[in-house]
Amino acid sequence: MKKKIIAMLIGVTAVTVMLAGCATVDVNVTPKSDEAEEAGEAAEPADTGDTEGDEASDQEKADEVAALIDAIYVQERNDETDAQCELARQKWDELTDAQKELVEGENADPDYFGRDTGDASKDDPLNSDNIGDNEILVVSFGTSFNDSRVEDIKGVEEAIAAAYPDWAVRRAFTAQIIINHIQARDGEKIDNMDQALERAVASGVKNLVIQPTHLMHGAEYDELTEALDRYADKFDSVAVAEPLLGEVGKDAKVINDDKKAVAEAVVAEAVAEAGYKDIEDADKAGAAFVFMGHGTAHTAKVSYSQMATQMDNLGYKNVFIGTVEGEPEETSCENVMEDVKAAGYNKVVLRPLMVVAGDHANNDMAGDDDDSWKSMFSADGAFEKVDCQIAGLGRIKEVQDLYVAHTKAAIDNLGAATASQEEASEASELADGEYTAEFITDSSMFKVNDELDGKCTLTVKDGKMTAHITLMSTGILNLYPGTAEDAQKDGATLLEPTKDTVKYSDGTEEEVNGFDVPVPYLDRDFDLALIGKKGKWYDHKVSVKNPQ
Repeated sequence: MKKKIIAMLIGVTAVTVMLAGCATVDVNVTPKSDEAEEAGEAAEPADTGDTEGDEASDQEKADEVAALIDAIYVQERNDETDAQCELARQKWDELTDAQKELVEGENADPDYFGRDTGDASKDDPLNSDNIGDNEILVVSFGTSFNDSRVEDIKGVEEAIAAAYPDWAVRRAFTAQIIINHIQARDGEKIDNMDQALERAVASGVKNLVIQPTHLMHGAEYDELTEALDRYADKFDSVAVAEPLLGEVGKDAKVINDDKKAVAEAVVAEAVAEAGYKDIEDADKAGAAFVFMGHGTAHTAKVSYSQMATQMDNLGYKNVFIGTVEGEPEETSCENVMEDVKAAGYNKVVLRPLMVVAGDHANNDMAGDDDDSWKSMFSADGAFEKVDCQIAGLGRIKEVQDLYVAHTKAAIDNLGAATASQEEASEASELADGEYTAEFITDSSMFKVNDELDGKCTLTVKDGKMTAHITLMSTGILNLYPGTAEDAQKDGATLLEPTKDTVKYSDGTEEEVNGFDVPVPYLDRDFDLALIGKKGKWYDHKVSVKNPQ
C-alpha cells in the first residue's frame, strides 16, 4: 500500500510538471546503440530481471493517466481544460493494454477511454459561427454515450431544425464533466452554456430562443436560466421554451397534455419493442413496464408522481415509475419492486424515463453490478424474466414533435414580446408625469370604482408606466400581472393592495382596495389575474388607453 501511494504521488507530480510547462519529456525512451542509430532502429532494452520494478513502473504510468482524468472530471471549465483533455488522451494511448487495466482514481477507470459507446463521427456539435439574426439554442445536460447522443439529442435538434429552416440551430450542454469526457476521448468539442451564448453574441444574434431538452423544471433548468440572465440584455429578444413535461404543478395529481403525450409515446414504444400487441396484451401476459427516471431533491420531483398519476389515468395499470435517486421516496427501486410484485406481475421490462440512454440507463438500470435495477429485480426471485430496453426518449418521434411544439410556442411568445416591446417603446415616449387614462376590463365584476368613471391614474417615470386603480370594495385581495396559473407558482410576486378612501356623491365615504398595476403598453390587452376572499384565482384581460 505504501509503495502504491508513493507511486501515485510521483504520477501526480509528473502531471503537474507537464501541465505547468505545456511540454512533456519521455523519460522511458531506450537509448540506441551506434549500430542501431545508423540503421534507424532502437536497441533492444536490457533484461534487468526487475519484475517488481516493471510492475511499479506500470502502476506509475497508470496513476499518471488516472490523475489526468480526475483533473478533467470537473464541472468548471478553465484555461487549461483543452490542454488537459489532449494530454489525458495522449498518455492513455501510450499505455499498454495491461497498464490501461490498472487505471484507477477518484473518478478514473479504464472505461473512461476504453468503453465503446458508438461512433462519435456521426454526431454534430453544432458549434459553428455565422449564425445570423435568429438562433434556436438547444440545451441538454448531455451524455458521453455516442450512440445515444446521436439518436436522442441530435434527433431532437434535427427535428427542430427541420421545422424551422429559417432559424439557425446550435447546441449547448450544461454538464462540463461530459463535455470534457467527449473532448478528451473523441476530440469533439461541444459548447457549454457560456461558450454558446458568447458565440451567439459574437455572431450578432438578435433573437434567441432557448429550447431545453431537460425533462422538467428542475435544478438543471434553473441553472440554465441563471446562465441566460447574464446575457439576456445582449439580445433584442429572448424566450425560453418549456422542458419536455411542461409546467410542474403543485401536487401529484396535477397533469397536463405534455405529460400525457410523453406517457402515451414511451409506453407505445416500449410495448412494441417488447413484442406485445398493446399494453393490455402485455398485462394479460403478466408483464409490467418500469420506467426509470433520474430523481431529484428539487421541488420538481413531484413530476415523477404526476407521471404515475398520468399512467393511472390512461389505464396503464401495469406501468410503474421509478428513479435512480429514489426521490420521491416511493420511486426507489425497492419500493417499485414491491409494488410490481404486489400487483402480481412476474415479468418486467425496464426502460429509462430519460431523454438520453446514457450512463444511468447502461449502468444503473441495465448494468451487471449487484446494485443495478436489472440485478436487483433478478436477484429478488419473484420474476421469471427481466428485460432491459436501452433507449432514450429523444429518439421517439412523438417526443421530438412535442419539443418542436414547445419551440413554436416560444417563437410565438418571442414575436408577441417583440411587439409588446415596440408598443412599450412608443408608450415610453410619454413624458414623465401623471396622466388620467381609461382602465378597461373584460368583466363588470372587476372594474374601477363607479365614482371614477372608469378612469385610473397613470404614472410614467423613466419609460415605465404604472396605473393606480381604485376598486369597488375590499373583496379583491391580490392582483398578479400575468395569468392565474402563473400567479400560483412558487416565487410569484403578487400585487398588494393599498387602502383608498372613496367619497361618494351623497357625501358618504368608504375605504376600498386599490392597486398599482404595471402597464407594459398602451391600447392593447394584457393579462391581470385576481384572487378574492374565496381563495380562487381568476384570469382577466385589461387595457389602458387614452392618457390625458
